[in-house]
Amino acid sequence: MMNKDISKLQNGSDIRGVALKGVPKENITLSADASYAIGVSFAKWLSNLYGKDCSQLTVSIGHDPRLSAENLKSAMIKGLCSQNVKVLDAGLASTPAMFMTTVFKSYDCDGAIMITASHLPFNRNGFKFFSKDGGLDKSDIKYILTTSKTSEYDHNQKCKATQINLLDIYSDHLKCLISVDDPTPLKGLHVVVDAGNGAGGFFAEKVLKPLGADISGSQFLEPDGTFPNHPPNPENKEAMRSISDKVKEVNADLGLIFDTDVDRSSAVNSKGEEISRNSIVALAAALSKDKYPGGTVVTDSVTSTELHDFLENSLGLNHLRYKRGYKNVINKGIGIPDCFLAIETSGHAAYRENYFLDDGAYLAVKIVIEAAKLKKQGLGIETLIEDLKQPLESKEYRISIDSEDFSEIGDNVITDLTKFAEETAGFSLELPNHEGVRINFEGGWLLVRKSLHDPVMPINIESSIEGGVKFAEKHLKKLLNKYPELGSSVLG
Repeated sequence: MMNKDISKLQNGSDIRGVALKGVPKENITLSADASYAIGVSFAKWLSNLYGKDCSQLTVSIGHDPRLSAENLKSAMIKGLCSQNVKVLDAGLASTPAMFMTTVFKSYDCDGAIMITASHLPFNRNGFKFFSKDGGLDKSDIKYILTTSKTSEYDHNQKCKATQINLLDIYSDHLKCLISVDDPTPLKGLHVVVDAGNGAGGFFAEKVLKPLGADISGSQFLEPDGTFPNHPPNPENKEAMRSISDKVKEVNADLGLIFDTDVDRSSAVNSKGEEISRNSIVALAAALSKDKYPGGTVVTDSVTSTELHDFLENSLGLNHLRYKRGYKNVINKGIGIPDCFLAIETSGHAAYRENYFLDDGAYLAVKIVIEAAKLKKQGLGIETLIEDLKQPLESKEYRISIDSEDFSEIGDNVITDLTKFAEETAGFSLELPNHEGVRINFEGGWLLVRKSLHDPVMPINIESSIEGGVKFAEKHLKKLLNKYPELGSSVLG
């Protein structure tokens, strides 16, 4: 593999590729050779960052249950060891737990690596990297990939990493957030956890159960890299339906669902109603509004008008709607002094109080703490967001762009739509707007933007009145039909 091929593995601030055979027309792009080379480059990047020799560095490495994890980990460890880095092997772990190895004094790591591809299919895998300052940015990943050299891989290199029980330490950390004095503060609270056969099963067994919670009915806690039951993804309809059904079946007080590497989570109330997307943003904000009165919440670009009204008018907070991409949202939040929460509708929730780390388990802890308090009052977690209204209609599309010049075509579409909104009665631009073009119309809005990585234009339309989506589709399709490269026939 040449350097230019490795560079194609960049996915924003992450690295992702095909690591296993088994899916037609998907050849392996993330090999052991690439993993080794990336490990070498990460060690050198850390050395430059801290001004320390590689032999003075300690790096932790962990993974979710994907079938390709051990092979990639072995090669990555060899790459790190070739630079004389001390390596701590956490085994099965969550992405947030890996970052915490740079925080916990017992480890005091200079950097951390999580092997994961989040919710993607079983044949994919990738890496997320951390320094003591948090997750690496796009420019850092680009540097690491462009300086990687696969020709350096020594298959016969001897290397030893120190095994650590990270999930035990991390679970103890989470338990202390729930209670320090009361050994069973969750007694009487029935919580169903759905880990989707990812890495999140520990939350039920190592956090909730020891604190007295009833976790009966929890499902898919066993790590299984084939993900046999449903995609481990709080945005997936099948996954959310599965946990909703289980909560109702066992009459639980609360349901919690994680993605594969536990940096995202969503919830379900006792009625089996989903608390996801706009609702999980609202709940995450409501949980900390008293601690940060009048503070700012940064979200991604697709949040609803109803959520904006709830955050600003019901909670008395400031809401900044920014770009898609969890790292974009987090970085924006870090730069705003009174921002206490940066969160995507996908479930990435990063609190200032928690290092601006997008940690699904940390959000789940905050939900559980409040759910236990509310149950004593005969109330459910949904009471915190009872003023949040939902749009009557909602549609989401991904329009393909069949052209090598897809980025330029996307820009042209956005320019045309901007002009349309400025010149057409009944339509107006949402300002300020930080991504694509967001257009308001009576009772609703639409957002057209370019995908972060693919030749695709995602489109979101919401309306609070019946027929609003079709009204927007009609006008949008008329404009999109001017572009033969777009698959606009899916509209309407």
